[in-house]
Amino acid sequence: MSVDRFSQLVANQPDNELFRFSLAQAFLREGRTLEALPQLEFCAQKKPDWMMVRIILGQSLCKMGRKPEARPWLEAALELAVEQHHEEPERELRALLSEL
Repeated sequence: MSVDRFSQLVANQPDNELFRFSLAQAFLREGRTLEALPQLEFCAQKKPDWMMVRIILGQSLCKMGRKPEARPWLEAALELAVEQHHEEPERELRALLSEL
């Protein structure tokens, strides 16, 4: 679905983190990273155990050259990966953090 469609869904249900996550992904597909960030931040605040949101948020900030801002998100994602026993994301996050 498109940014327009997900924007409508978010407008109708602004507290729905799944619609906001989908909107963020639509923004990212269109290269509109800056517009995706508030949607991802909303999701991260709404669901403290949502690892993938933190990974995407950290990666997006890195791509924008905002590595100092990305580090806490990626570190939080790493903690969740370890807690939730997600081995592949854990390896990827450790590698990414070592490069920051």
